[in-house]
Amino acid sequence: MIELDGLTKHYGEKLAVDHLTVTVRPGVVTGFLGPNGAGKSTTMRMMLDLDNPSAGTVRIDGRHYRQLSDPLRSIGALLDAKAMHGGRSAYNHLLCLAQSNGIPRARVSEVLDVVGLTPVAEKRTKGFSLGMGQRLGIAAALLGDPQVLLFDEPVNGLDPEGIHWIRNLMKQLAAEGRTVFVSSHLMSEMALTAEHLVVIGQGRLLADTSMADFIARNARAYVRLRSPEPERLREALASAGYAAVTVADGSLEVAGDEAARLGDLAAAQGITLHELSPQRASLEEAFMRLTAESVEYHAHAAGEGPARGWGSDWPPRSAPRRER
Repeated sequence: MIELDGLTKHYGEKLAVDHLTVTVRPGVVTGFLGPNGAGKSTTMRMMLDLDNPSAGTVRIDGRHYRQLSDPLRSIGALLDAKAMHGGRSAYNHLLCLAQSNGIPRARVSEVLDVVGLTPVAEKRTKGFSLGMGQRLGIAAALLGDPQVLLFDEPVNGLDPEGIHWIRNLMKQLAAEGRTVFVSSHLMSEMALTAEHLVVIGQGRLLADTSMADFIARNARAYVRLRSPEPERLREALASAGYAAVTVADGSLEVAGDEAARLGDLAAAQGITLHELSPQRASLEEAFMRLTAESVEYHAHAAGEGPARGWGSDWPPRSAPRRER
């Protein structure tokens, strides 16, 4: 279990994490979401005592990280896949970590096999691809067989097979009763992996709830209907108390998820339907709606916004020409 109590971090006048109080429980994969600059990486660094909080505390199974005599046996983490000595082999990189935490040498071979790196165990890590480095970082997190695991962007650099593998691995670890806390910007992947969500914006807690509840509260579900008789369909829906909105392609949208009832209504009126499709709310839509006011960095299309892209006005006409 990970317990954050009033966790706060200032960098000068910048408030990166703002009195964050969260309990990350074992047995489920907990997703950690937030826009760029929301404070996710800072929070995870404070969990591992890599940054000192300005206020508040973090406890891992009731203790501070600095109180753990063999930390890798209690908590494993992947924060930076490049955090390794390029001149060492994958095997020796893990062996050094194992020896510093009282972990048997045999465990090194075990985790290399788990992540699929046994064939390159003796190769120097400086020649590793991003995906291979990611797998080695996951192996280091698993090395001490810990009960608590932190993963920051774990699928970064992995191919489709690797993404499928890490997704199932995290679910398996949670099913074993471990605490699994994972941060990612890939909404589609998080939707397939996490059961619970912690969402922050500008360092503040925005949501701490199940995946299903988060989507239900922050996204829209509707039914799309398309007919060669749109006006008749609209009138029939209105008569039954349904408010239909016409969209650009001429189809109608009705809020909710009563596709079967809408289909029965059209059939009873003898109205032909070319489409009757429930549109499920997505995690991405829910996340965008909730964090809209918390986004720190806004991009603009070329020709729009303050930067105006690389259009005809760049560089400014008043800018002096550089001499050659």
